[in-house]
Amino acid sequence: MPPLYSITKLSGKRFYYSLTAAIAGLCIIGFGFWKLHSQPPAVVEDIPLVRTAVIGAANAPQNYLYSGEVRGRYESQLAFQVTGKINKRNVELGSTVKAGNVLMQIDPRDLQQTVNSTSAQVSAAESQLNLAESNLRRYRQLYAQNAISQAQLDQYENAYEVAQAALRQATSQHVQGANQLDYSLLYADKDGVISSITAEAGQVVSAGQTVITIVQNGEREIEINVPENRVEEIRNANQFMITFWALPQVTVTGKLREIAPMADTITRTYKARISLINPPPQVKLGMTASVSLPVSSNQVTAMVPLAAIYQTNTTPCVWVINNYTATLRPVQIGRFGNGQIQIIAGLNPGDIIVTAGVHKLREGQTVKLVEGETP
Repeated sequence: MPPLYSITKLSGKRFYYSLTAAIAGLCIIGFGFWKLHSQPPAVVEDIPLVRTAVIGAANAPQNYLYSGEVRGRYESQLAFQVTGKINKRNVELGSTVKAGNVLMQIDPRDLQQTVNSTSAQVSAAESQLNLAESNLRRYRQLYAQNAISQAQLDQYENAYEVAQAALRQATSQHVQGANQLDYSLLYADKDGVISSITAEAGQVVSAGQTVITIVQNGEREIEINVPENRVEEIRNANQFMITFWALPQVTVTGKLREIAPMADTITRTYKARISLINPPPQVKLGMTASVSLPVSSNQVTAMVPLAAIYQTNTTPCVWVINNYTATLRPVQIGRFGNGQIQIIAGLNPGDIIVTAGVHKLREGQTVKLVEGETP
């Protein structure tokens, strides 16, 4: 039987070892809990909700049509140069006229009286000149005989010069009156067609008031009215396609000749003239025409909301969604208006772009789409 102190010593060592093991286990367990709670919590990514649109036929830009009328390249608005009452009209709307034809006539009676009066004044001035010339001839003879003084001769020479001036004045007035009488007839200045008549026989018109418009033979044009937000588009177009309501099988190409520098004060539109290139003879003055700009086949036909544009420095971009992932793509923009902007390069049919929430996104971010929309 072992001694008592040996048993006591062995029990003390076991107790010491057990206590050490227990303390070590508690330390390990505590370190594990500390390690677990000291780590930062896992970040849960916030997936933004965005609204999208699909680039395709539904988003094709409108093919704008401009209604117009066939007009002449040169149009003469004719008016009388004198005031009076029209007593004769020799043409009708649509009449073909030649240069020199008499179109209208003003009552010439008052003008004829003026011519008669100035003619009488010319006769009187001629008589005064003949008398002054005779007197001067006689007094020169008397002066040569020393019968009169130099002063008296000077008086008759002066009277002769005054009579000459009076004759010139009367003659000028007579010529002016004769011209006024000739102005009572309105002549066609060029060959052409009567496109407008704004005065009738019996009407009193003033000098300079337009009464007849002649469209000269030659080039034909289409006159259209362009809204202010499409002026640059029209100005930069290289070619136009023109169709006619009365000639559905006829299509003519055209080119911009001029565009008004200022808008009309009432309609607030700009008048533009489109020259017709080799129009067929069936195209007549006054026909209704439609002018359109051909759409280039290599040009994206997409109109998107202004809110879809994300600007990076000076480059406009849009967010394109592919498998719920956002990618920023540079684009080239064109005209804009009414909250829409045209994309002319950078997108393809079928692309899905973000139209709302563009400033919440970053490259490669996962997004959620509004219910009912598909990536």
